[in-house]
Amino acid sequence: MSDHPLDPPPLPTKRQELLARLASNPRYDLAVVGGGATGLGVALDAASRGLKVVLVEAQDFAKGTSSRSTKLVHGGVRYLAQGNISLVREALRERTTVLHSAPHIAQPLAFVMPCYRWWETPFYGLGLTLYDQLAGKAGLAKTEMLSSAQTQQLLPTAQTHGLRGGVKYWDGQFDDARLALAIARTAAQYGALLINYCRAEQLLYSEGQIAGMECTDTHTGTRYSIESRCVINATGVWVDALRERDGAANHAGRIAPVKPMVAPSQGVHLVVDSEFLQADVALMVPKTSDGRVLFAVPWLGKVILGTTDTPSKDLALEPTPLKEEADFILGESARYLRKAPTRADVKSVWVGLRPLVKHHDDEGATQKLSREHTVIVSRSGLVTVTGGKWTTYRVMAEDVLSACLERGLVETHPGSSTAQMTLVGAPPLAQSANNPTLRDGQGMHSYGTERAFVATLPGADRWIAPRLSEAMVRFAARYEYARTVEDVLARRSRLLFLDARLAGDVAPKVAEILAQELGGSPDVAEFLELSAHFLRVP
Repeated sequence: MSDHPLDPPPLPTKRQELLARLASNPRYDLAVVGGGATGLGVALDAASRGLKVVLVEAQDFAKGTSSRSTKLVHGGVRYLAQGNISLVREALRERTTVLHSAPHIAQPLAFVMPCYRWWETPFYGLGLTLYDQLAGKAGLAKTEMLSSAQTQQLLPTAQTHGLRGGVKYWDGQFDDARLALAIARTAAQYGALLINYCRAEQLLYSEGQIAGMECTDTHTGTRYSIESRCVINATGVWVDALRERDGAANHAGRIAPVKPMVAPSQGVHLVVDSEFLQADVALMVPKTSDGRVLFAVPWLGKVILGTTDTPSKDLALEPTPLKEEADFILGESARYLRKAPTRADVKSVWVGLRPLVKHHDDEGATQKLSREHTVIVSRSGLVTVTGGKWTTYRVMAEDVLSACLERGLVETHPGSSTAQMTLVGAPPLAQSANNPTLRDGQGMHSYGTERAFVATLPGADRWIAPRLSEAMVRFAARYEYARTVEDVLARRSRLLFLDARLAGDVAPKVAEILAQELGGSPDVAEFLELSAHFLRVP
């Protein structure tokens, strides 16, 4: 297989054909439940090793946590401050892997930390120099200590009163939902069968051991039975639900009840217009009034403000931001930006749930719980993976496959090759340097080498919104697994996350095109309710 496993024309994702494959080939080497970053990474790793793989996702790919990050591919400056050197070193290595595998979707980004006390510039400068050293050859550029004038030049809207200087360092930025989609489509090119809107209903057993699962097409209600000795539970903050079903299964009393392993935490993000930052670098505050980290990140022509870290028991697909979370972000932004955004300036607000690994003898704030991933195998053979972060999704997948091999759930296969792999649409790095960036707000950059193909589809010159053409909707329906208006406006394009009101305005036109491509009548009313939710700042 070439370095670019998918060259135009791309693979169609006709749902009838995908479901026909599911019905006609019920036996797989490995079955994955969950279509977020972790599950998709496992599917790609396993399929690229030659395993027969199926993945089912109850909603859309990356519907949950994996589309709601702060859009950073990073080693974790915060974890460096906590002394977690091994996690930082691993993440820095994986940061480079992500940037190389998908340069059309993930790119370097400079961060500037404004300093208002005399000791901050040398103190944080030293810490970030260590960050560079941990990256080694995987470093992006050297950390620089800035004067007050240099800091103002890079951050023209930052508070100048008391400004003593700053520190500039480098990390990465990406479009999380589109990276998830690229991983899914690359896995499909290696032979994996991936189906969204297909819910895992129950696990199947033979002599007390996992033997497969049953799943249901949520659009038609059709039920399918999948045979597989190896089932991966990669459902993020929802992993405990499947673990409880496994633990409660009647296997002659040999399966004990399970303790929850996830302590969910929610992170809120507010999106405002670019005028509040007016920079192509991100502003980073290492320690806010309550000890958290705050970012103002330029992304797709807007600015993301966030994030919070609040314990949550709300496992809804659309969690609700709390008033104190919005107050915190807006209040801290006002301390560092001369023109402070207000609730009226917010174009979209979203909440992501983090699956923090729970240690049963630990108590306290979620910020202290582990971001490192955990892989466990139950007595029946159910493999559960959770925790971690987007940047290390590939390592998480490797660790899952290692656990499967050690337990004898899959046959021995060659080691992982994903560290050297490029994803669908990835241009050569030399060419990607000339591509539009994630800060520009351009609509076509994330298609990479497929941009020319998208331009051949009907409606390529008819723009529904500044970042969305009719052709892009057709491409989403034909080749990117899109089934609903939300799929297109939330994750194939990111309009819902950038400007929820505008997304609601164009929803009827998107529905019209989807009806032409897929048949049926997409539910616009349901999407309008969702877009109103994204506009609701408490």
